Amino acid sequence: MKRLFALSVTVLLAACGQKAELKPVAGHALPPAAYGADVRPDTDKLLELDPLAAPVRSVELRKRSEVREDDPFDLPPE
Repeated sequence: MKRLFALSVTVLLAACGQKAELKPVAGHALPPAAYGADVRPDTDKLLELDPLAAPVRSVELRKRSEVREDDPFDLPPE
């Protein structure tokens, strides 16, 4: 029973995260602007993922079954 209580308290504490705006640690600044850039990115811009880092998935649902075309490179193992 004590383990269950400790586990539930741990889960509840882990679930309550801070929802405030991120700021750099005292005494530190954000990274400098990239070479050739006019402005330095803010925290929200730095946290955005590249499209290559998190690509959008395309989900194509089949409406009906289709016959597969013959694949000349689908050879049986030797």
